[in-house]
Amino acid sequence: MTVDSSPDTQLEPPRQSSLGTAAARNLATTTKSAPQMQEISDRWLLRMLPWVETKGGVYRVNRRLTYTVGDGRVEFVQDGADVRVIPRELGELALLRGFDDVEVLTAIAGRCVQRDFEAGETLVERGAPADRLHLIAHGRISQTSVGGYGDELALDVLGDGDRFGEHALLDENARWEHTATAETSGTLLSLSRADFEAVLSAAPDLRDHVEGFKSLPRQRQNHRGEAEIAMSAGHHGEHGLPGAFADYEAHPREYELSAAQTILRVHTRVADLFNGPMNQTKEQLRLTVEALRERQEHELINNREFGLLHNADFKQRIQPRSGPPTPDDMDELLCRRRGSKFYLAHPLAIAAIGREFNARGLCPDQVDLDGRRVQAWRGVPILPCDKIPITKEKTSSILIMRTGEDNQGVIGLRQTGLPDEYEPGLSVRFMGLDEQAITSYLVSTYYSAAILVPDALGVLENVQIARRIS
Repeated sequence: MTVDSSPDTQLEPPRQSSLGTAAARNLATTTKSAPQMQEISDRWLLRMLPWVETKGGVYRVNRRLTYTVGDGRVEFVQDGADVRVIPRELGELALLRGFDDVEVLTAIAGRCVQRDFEAGETLVERGAPADRLHLIAHGRISQTSVGGYGDELALDVLGDGDRFGEHALLDENARWEHTATAETSGTLLSLSRADFEAVLSAAPDLRDHVEGFKSLPRQRQNHRGEAEIAMSAGHHGEHGLPGAFADYEAHPREYELSAAQTILRVHTRVADLFNGPMNQTKEQLRLTVEALRERQEHELINNREFGLLHNADFKQRIQPRSGPPTPDDMDELLCRRRGSKFYLAHPLAIAAIGREFNARGLCPDQVDLDGRRVQAWRGVPILPCDKIPITKEKTSSILIMRTGEDNQGVIGLRQTGLPDEYEPGLSVRFMGLDEQAITSYLVSTYYSAAILVPDALGVLENVQIARRIS
């Protein structure tokens, strides 16, 4: 049989014999979800921090007197391939702490000589004469020495802003106590003893400052740098006992509550006519509060005034031994403080931790936290926080902290009992209607964080989170 396939032949579509779904929906009530939001995270930091009531909006951290030795990091400026130290940043050196003559500091900074190094290069040799200070502008340098059994020991890993050799500026007989080897390529600035003495001889104020530094009462400090409390032990008979008192810092740090605020606007026509089955104002407010809480956690991590990453003590910051976060790095972070409550890391950093554990045939612990099973190391939970930044080099930081006032740890600060309080520390205040019939609400939350003693918080910096090509 021949089939006619000419263009004039057309097949008619089947006629609809019942009501279609598109038309039927006009008479049906749909089942709806509440408005969804991708930004919402677990916000473990907000859950785990103990929140301390802060009446008056300010929290003062009183500590025992500590002799500041200038252990901060030095910052640099870069002009193409040339690197210069910022003169005022030299005040982070113990020797120059508190010296504020910018002209003299500029003269010292101008005598710093740039040196570029390559990976594997030996920068200083243990036992060799030490005659200069090295400031690390960029790169990683490992320090090694020889142990009591003749084997080589890894002492420390230094990174951007660190330095070594400061003792060589004042001691003509100084020698290097370690060998410094570059793990990566980078740049450092060196200040020789001769150049420092040349500036010293021409600056009477600097000479007086250096003499004052030499006379600091180091014998009156404990191993934490605090003013020592005199006491006697192990004596016999009528031994004269020393008088003692615990001295306090004269100018303790104060944390003022920070604010996150926004104005929520809802048109009255929307609130009046489109209010079922869900309350439009309530849903708008719920999403706004979620966004504010996310911003609150971000600020607690990243704010330069009180954020944990920027306020961690420099002595509590360490560098990974090889780049990725190994069990050895996690142990070193853990052993530097007592009573650690939890680790905090970006989810990608946690994945990197898992890869390193798997490579060694280790299985992280599992602990129960608020009814959820979470990964842990040595019984300390490892909690995700996507507010911890990731650099363009694919590195991040891992935090560990002890919490609570009683434990001299990290605490969150807030004030409750606010006018029109919606949640603890968060208020929603009606601001009225404007001429366009728009209702406005001021949504505010007030918060901060305080580190009661330096070792309450530790940071593993420059952790490599990218997957290595094997």
